[in-house]
Amino acid sequence: MSRAPSRVPLEQRIGEFGASRAPLVTWFTLVVLATAALVCAMVPVGPEWLGTAGAVTVATTFTWGLAARTGGRSLVFAPLALGCGLVAVASDNDLLLTGAAVGTSAVAAVLGVMITVPAAGIATAARECVVGLLVAGVGAMATVGFEPAIQKERFEYVGLGLAFVGASVLVHRLGAGFHGLGRRGLVIVGIGAVVLAMTLLYAELLRRYGSTGLVDQLLDWVSWSRENLGAFPRPIATVLGVPALAYGCHMRARRRQGWWVCAFGVAATSPTATALANPAVSVEEATLSVVYGLVVGLVLGWLLIRLDLALTGNRGRRSRVAEQAAAVRPEPGRFAPLL
Repeated sequence: MSRAPSRVPLEQRIGEFGASRAPLVTWFTLVVLATAALVCAMVPVGPEWLGTAGAVTVATTFTWGLAARTGGRSLVFAPLALGCGLVAVASDNDLLLTGAAVGTSAVAAVLGVMITVPAAGIATAARECVVGLLVAGVGAMATVGFEPAIQKERFEYVGLGLAFVGASVLVHRLGAGFHGLGRRGLVIVGIGAVVLAMTLLYAELLRRYGSTGLVDQLLDWVSWSRENLGAFPRPIATVLGVPALAYGCHMRARRRQGWWVCAFGVAATSPTATALANPAVSVEEATLSVVYGLVVGLVLGWLLIRLDLALTGNRGRRSRVAEQAAAVRPEPGRFAPLL
């Protein structure tokens, strides 16, 4: 009879935020207050400066949290983010405000992936996807809080590119480098890269050079979904981002290489962090789009997990339950440094 894993002490779970609860409580308090300020600015209720104040606070606290989570120097990067945000707001320059907005979206997207923990089963994997998208959702409000002047497609591509590069650099350390991938991990990462490239290229080529009939048919589907369901899910988040994050958290409970799969989770968190940047889309529609993408993506993630378990010889329900119970790969808690 195997022993149940011991509970992680509170001090270890708090990690870099300190042996006391004060830094972690301060961080949460600032995030909650900033989120409340951004919501008031969107309603709108209260003074006009609430939006920019909330955006600068979220950019600072998220940078602090990301640095703390990844073993970086939070006392260096958090004040740097604060200074950049204040300069952008004080200058009222469109270029600086747009740079602050896209930087905030990238930080929120990467933090949404890094704040997840290993998931032994599909239910916990779904929970981690929700956590990641909630973090990115707060980042979305902060992104528009800077009131950037954007060209929609370019803004989204730059945000996704920055987030993917940042996540890849961090995952290279967390996943034991390229040599730690192994043949199986290399195949998975290769498939993810191909899906990412094909999704982006196909969308761009279709927008620019697609045949009129095909474009009209796809637009009809999008229009039907928006009229009858209230929104249409983002393809890159639905097909790649959410399944990769769910499957990556599943793998991390068993193998360190799962971090490489989680890196593609920014394909879900980055579109979420820029979801409110399109002035032609309402907040309700943007929210429903993220929710629909999450639901469909989790179905695809569940299929990936079942396929993975079948390929590893865990076909029956009893075998899957035993495999899930044995998935206890140690990893620091949600608010402990990973490095």
